[in-house]
Amino acid sequence: MTLHLSLVGIGSGNPDHLTRQAIRALNRADLILLPRKGSAKADLADLRREILAEVLENPATRIAEFDYPTRDAATADYRQRVEDWHDAIAARWVDSIAAHPGATRVALLVWGDPSLYDSTLRIATRLNPRPDIEVIPGITSIQALTAAHAIPLNEIDGPVTITTGRQLRETGFPAGVDTCVVMLDGECSFQSLPPEGIQIWWAGYAGMHIQITDSGPLADAGQRIIAARAEARAAHGWIMDIYLLRRRGQAQISS
Repeated sequence: MTLHLSLVGIGSGNPDHLTRQAIRALNRADLILLPRKGSAKADLADLRREILAEVLENPATRIAEFDYPTRDAATADYRQRVEDWHDAIAARWVDSIAAHPGATRVALLVWGDPSLYDSTLRIATRLNPRPDIEVIPGITSIQALTAAHAIPLNEIDGPVTITTGRQLRETGFPAGVDTCVVMLDGECSFQSLPPEGIQIWWAGYAGMHIQITDSGPLADAGQRIIAARAEARAAHGWIMDIYLLRRRGQAQISS
């Protein structure tokens, strides 16, 4: 039988972010795969367990936990390192599903939304035979960030670029836009920019009960954010954060 794979966007870890569609998909599943990413990120697995404990009502649904593989730092080429890592993750999925005979409807909980800077969809296409893939959209960290600061994402008729910390460090503030959102940045890459004329809105753990925020001119807020990020990571063992940069001189919005 064809495997039906539901990729369920769960927002940023707040159970209130789950849609009714997401809850229905989880309760239809025969099997839910739950990754463990080591002791440093045990909170992430705990959050998934808490969400399932709150919304799962189908006693027949099984949960299979598996250890997440790590990227091989010995592979110098970044793209190849990621491809190999995705292959290893797909293999863990296959092994977990095979250990539960009869599971034809499988679900995975995906942080945020499966379409935005998440590789779950790419990993799913590695399964052979390819499953029937269902995507349940979720609230993104971008939405949680702008909600936390009560700001619009874009200026009137203005474009927005979504980029990564690595791209910001290597190429600078994206050309042709006044607003960019930076994700997957473990190095506070805004430090690589000349701060003059740039406003920043930042959130750590956006949308969660431990959410922390800061905003202001980059020249003033940058060092506060670096310190707050380091303190939060030391306290929790991990951090997920996101920020929006806007060239000043457009809308003078502050949270």
